[in-house]
Amino acid sequence: MQSSLSFRARRVRTVAGLAGVLGAVALVAAGCSGDGDATAKPGATSSGGSTKVDVTLTAASGADACELSSTSVPAGPVTFTVTNKDSAAINEVELLLNNRIVGEKENLAPGLAAVSFTTTLDGGAYEFYCPGAEKDTVAFTVSGQAAAAPTGSVQSILAEGTAAYGTFVQSQLAAMVVGVNNLKKAVDAGDLAAAQQAYATARPFYEKIESDVDGFVLPGFKATDNKGNLDYLIDMRASSLDPAVGWHGIHAVERDLFGTKKIDAGTKKYAAELATNVAKLQDLAKGLEFKPEDLANGAAGLLEEVQANKITGEEEKYSHLDLATFAGNVEGAEQAFADLQPGLEKIDPDLTAQVTAQFDAVKTTLKKYQDNSVLGGYVLWTPELRKTDAATLSRAIQGLQQPLSKVAEKVATAR
Repeated sequence: MQSSLSFRARRVRTVAGLAGVLGAVALVAAGCSGDGDATAKPGATSSGGSTKVDVTLTAASGADACELSSTSVPAGPVTFTVTNKDSAAINEVELLLNNRIVGEKENLAPGLAAVSFTTTLDGGAYEFYCPGAEKDTVAFTVSGQAAAAPTGSVQSILAEGTAAYGTFVQSQLAAMVVGVNNLKKAVDAGDLAAAQQAYATARPFYEKIESDVDGFVLPGFKATDNKGNLDYLIDMRASSLDPAVGWHGIHAVERDLFGTKKIDAGTKKYAAELATNVAKLQDLAKGLEFKPEDLANGAAGLLEEVQANKITGEEEKYSHLDLATFAGNVEGAEQAFADLQPGLEKIDPDLTAQVTAQFDAVKTTLKKYQDNSVLGGYVLWTPELRKTDAATLSRAIQGLQQPLSKVAEKVATAR
């Protein structure tokens, strides 16, 4: 996605200094190693119109590091495949340009299957950021200039899809503004039951589009400063608490409504700030534009959110409405895929059918947990239920992630 207003700010777990960062568009492009230099393997390879770069996160040498198959690639579509072999310290990777994150992968737990994404890069000096590595930044070079985007029937169809998806994103932001304002009203009235209901109603909107709008930073702040990071201020969780900034956003309200089960002056302050920041997000996101690969990468990112934060119960620690937000992530991912589907059917009908079938399988599995008598429309995702059912849901998502991970490269390199 491209916008003069958008900054792909990382969801910060802990704040790290990032002075003078020159980075960029390639997400896992360059790497970090324990000796201070990127560990370069034989080099990037090219296949199907896309340059391939492998990234391995490892602690094998005694220091957590990122090992890159190449730190230099030609301009054009680049596919990055990231594997966390055994690093517990590194769980995300990013590429930045002038403090702007234009690509990232999160929730990279050791032992999980490799994940990939494709993005089109222009020539320039990039820097890869690998928080948790002993040396956490390294230069990454893109040479030449990317070819002009191809034109033709497939590209026209994909362009129509990206435009439609942009409309969807704006509609979700508008609905979120309304939902959060209703939450604020219930909190201001001191009505706990109404506030809990409003919370459950407001939650899914952000989850449907999170991977598209989680990168905005307020004017005057750096991307690494949570005080100005709208994603932190709106959607930080207990597990990602920055002690220097403290509690903010919808999960601060959740903690009071479902944890302590009481509304006080602090709850009202959190709700008011949340309404203000959601309105700012809506305003900043008005200039968003998307490429086809943005939709595919965003859909993959939403499924990664499911695996890392919903199935584990981390997201809704107090309300246990994780399955409702799980459904929101899946709905957003399916919407992105649906807008690409007409073009993808012309590019690779077999892959299209595979992804469609796996979306159906996930929805069938999730439907078993629907219960309209419960807030959010799904049974509570309690620790007891997680013990018996988490593996089943995780397998369903894994089955979808595998074919969906191929879509970005297909649409980015279509001719």
